[in-house]
Amino acid sequence: MDDQKQSRWQPTRRQLLWAGGIAALACLIIVICGYLFGWKWTGLPKRTLWDWLNLLIVPAVLALGGYLFTRSENRRTREAGDEQRALDRQIADQRRQDDMLQAYLDGMSQLLTDKDRPLHRASVGDSLSTVARARTLTVLSRLDGDRKGSVVQFMYESSLISRDRPVLNLLGANLIKADLGGANLRGANLDAANLFVARLSMANLRGASLQGASLGGPDLLAADLSRADLFGSYDCTAEQLTAARTLEGATMPNGQKYEDWIKDREGRGKVGEDASP
Repeated sequence: MDDQKQSRWQPTRRQLLWAGGIAALACLIIVICGYLFGWKWTGLPKRTLWDWLNLLIVPAVLALGGYLFTRSENRRTREAGDEQRALDRQIADQRRQDDMLQAYLDGMSQLLTDKDRPLHRASVGDSLSTVARARTLTVLSRLDGDRKGSVVQFMYESSLISRDRPVLNLLGANLIKADLGGANLRGANLDAANLFVARLSMANLRGASLQGASLGGPDLLAADLSRADLFGSYDCTAEQLTAARTLEGATMPNGQKYEDWIKDREGRGKVGEDASP
């Protein structure tokens, strides 16, 4: 056991520095005494000043070089350790989010396939809808943008957020940075959802309802917003909205139809400014 402990022992940085300092001091004492007192065994009595410099400088340079090398290696080791820990945390967080998403999908699937009372027969505000809404809002607040997009797509394909007959109310749902680029959300009910800086580029939002939704900074490039209801949505600009592929027949944030809204904006020379009147 003692042999194993000894074999595992590694000197610390402080111990190495102390050992190096003591060795340098010992060498210096031997050099000085050998020169002053003529210690022949040192071979130093007849040394010149240049010889002295060589004897002192070379060990000093070697010691300094060793110290700097050790310091550099220690720094690289710390940096590599920090990077690995950050990577480990990132991987752990991704796994945690995957587990949460899978647990949500499994739970909602059970509610949807319940033989006695399937979720798709529930109505907004009843006990089953309230439970499903609570689960949805909780998981959305803990997921990143990509996974939020997966939740919304699941709800849509499960007919839970249909504009004609919504089962879940997404009032205040955290869809910040949700990645819905290219998603098919035709006729979806996203009323009062928080879509701040969400990605909606090329999404099919034809006939969707976004009344009272937060649209601060979403990417609407080439999105289909024809016949969409944007009444009461806020924090959006005309420039953002007109980046959509089409707004034909849409109800704008101020309640006007798109065709009337665009005429008024053009008449006042305000296209590109705030979308409110």
